[in-house]
Amino acid sequence: MADDIDDKTEDPTQKRLDDAHARGDVAKSQEVNTWFVISGGTLVLSTFSGSIGGGILSPMRNLIANCWMVHTDGAALLALGNSLGYAVLAAVGVPLLMLMLAAIAGNMIQHRLVWSAESLKPKFSKVSPGAGLKRIFGKQAAANFGKGLFKLIALGAVIMAVLWPERHRLESFLRFDPDAILAVTTGLTLHLMTAVVAMLAAVAIADYLFQYRQWYERQKMSLQEIKDEFKQSEGDPHIKGRIRQLRQQRMKKRMMAAVPRASVIITNPTHYSVALSYDRGMAAPVCVAKGVDTIALKIREVARAHDIPIVENVPLARALYATVDIDDEIPVEHYHAVAEIIGYVMGLKRGLSGRRD
Repeated sequence: MADDIDDKTEDPTQKRLDDAHARGDVAKSQEVNTWFVISGGTLVLSTFSGSIGGGILSPMRNLIANCWMVHTDGAALLALGNSLGYAVLAAVGVPLLMLMLAAIAGNMIQHRLVWSAESLKPKFSKVSPGAGLKRIFGKQAAANFGKGLFKLIALGAVIMAVLWPERHRLESFLRFDPDAILAVTTGLTLHLMTAVVAMLAAVAIADYLFQYRQWYERQKMSLQEIKDEFKQSEGDPHIKGRIRQLRQQRMKKRMMAAVPRASVIITNPTHYSVALSYDRGMAAPVCVAKGVDTIALKIREVARAHDIPIVENVPLARALYATVDIDDEIPVEHYHAVAEIIGYVMGLKRGLSGRRD
């Protein structure tokens, strides 16, 4: 197993990363989520603390002031509970929505949306004693312990730095009016939460980089895995070569079967052969076969066997081979040269037929 891990030295391919995302295996730091939630809570406290308090205080004050008028029968008591519930929901609805959006943003900023049931499937590793010991004493566990210890020390330092200068004022709170205490504690709480948010930002960034590095290392591949993935996505090179060979063989057979229908074979005697077919009424001659070297020689052999005229024209043979595909009409720029050859061939055929007559 250790050897397998050591073999995974290559960076993961995009397909490997996409497959990991599809399984729900993504780089994720819980500290980033925590930072977003606490930051959202700080924003809610600084923005909506007054409206939340007023929205809850007003119905409660009316209830206490008019408690002697409250009916205690079932329907009236249910209606009272509903009205108080609506009042509380109206007061805290927007702040709760902001906290929910902050929690979602904490995930979305780390990776794109994931829909996967992979984590719900039963796995033996979740109940394996060996896997459990690895989770307890592994690198991730050591990192979590160090992170927790650092957060504890840093949080204590932040609280001390914020509250220590206020220690004398805190002692005098016993003599303050409750309304004044509420205003002072709200401001002090915001100051403390702002300092905590700043401290947790450093923890979240460091933890995300660590988690991403761990995740990326898990996705690394061995050379054999890269080769296997390439075969799966692109196909086995041996199979592709065999398919290409079979296609060439079928194309060669089809060409040779079409050579007897040709009107003329234009050749470069040492390399090229192009078979053209032309009948009256056609817009232009059509290439029915072409080839070089051994294929060119085979085209000429079939042509001789079927008495197809063979005309040597070195530049035209090369030009036609390079510019026209099989079953396509010849290019316009070669009309004149090909027309002369076909006219010559047709003249020969008429002469031969006249002699026979």
